Amino acid sequence: MFSLNRSFRLKSAALLAVVLLLSVWLTACGQKPAAQPDAQSGGAAAPAKADGQRKVKHAMGESEVPANPQKVVILTNEGTEALLALGVKPIGAVQSYTGNPWFDHIKADMEGVKVIGGEQQPNLELIASLKPDLIIGSKMRHEKIYDQLKAIAPTVYSETLRGEWKENFKLYAEALNKKAEGDKIIAAFDKRIEDFKQKAGSKLSEKVAVVRFMGGKTRYYYGNMFTGVIFKQIGIARSDAKNDEKAFEDITKERLTELEAADRVIYFTYETGDGKGTKQEEEWMNDPLWKNLKVVKNNKVFKVDDVIWNTAGGVKAANLMLDGLYKMYDVKP
Repeated sequence: MFSLNRSFRLKSAALLAVVLLLSVWLTACGQKPAAQPDAQSGGAAAPAKADGQRKVKHAMGESEVPANPQKVVILTNEGTEALLALGVKPIGAVQSYTGNPWFDHIKADMEGVKVIGGEQQPNLELIASLKPDLIIGSKMRHEKIYDQLKAIAPTVYSETLRGEWKENFKLYAEALNKKAEGDKIIAAFDKRIEDFKQKAGSKLSEKVAVVRFMGGKTRYYYGNMFTGVIFKQIGIARSDAKNDEKAFEDITKERLTELEAADRVIYFTYETGDGKGTKQEEEWMNDPLWKNLKVVKNNKVFKVDDVIWNTAGGVKAANLMLDGLYKMYDVKP
């Protein structure tokens, strides 16, 4: 019995020595020791923290998004401007409403960006193929495809695209984890607005009307659109202030007489390349009703770029529009 025990102890000692030598060799070869139990967790290994996620509230609820998104897909024209202003180049974006495929004022910054369809109907297959880590869209445009998009990647929606470009911009900045940068950009724009207001002075009391020519349509644009929201911030008087809460209204030529109340008329033409917008503009401006308007005879009619003053609808366009106002009102920046 004694010899058996002694033999067992010798074998055990030898086995222990082999284990110790093996442990030393593994450590020398760079092996990390196994995780040790955490006394505060009841002896179990502490679970790894899920870093890199933030919750963002938006028009469709709340989404968990990456801390610093790297592969962003944007589904609106104004959102594309927001990303570029914040120093983020999207991997995919909807095509600009005019241009091939981008508006002139952003095309230099959009080289290499994948076109994923139009704002009204983005291509879900293309979006999925890009494997984005964040998708940004609009409830107004894309409510019906929200569930499909969020199955591809975390998705954040603005509410609408009328005149709320500042609110949308702030949401996009938050989704990109660039709130501080976004606040600086808005503050800089607001500072420019105050400068223009001060320098334009009494000229802002002149009543302004906004007209848009499109293929087969002519519209008065009111306070609840991109131009109108910026005019409101500046304090530009409107000849159609009673319609301030409306976005726009299609008109007939008979309503051109309403422009008699305007001291200035600003107009833009939506032209996609088929000539229809230009045809509408020429037809109306050659009509005797237009030619006999007081504002026309006083040379107070100003044609501006439809993309900058209406269609693009983002922060870059807002600053370019303000550049145009400095020139139009003959004040220096």
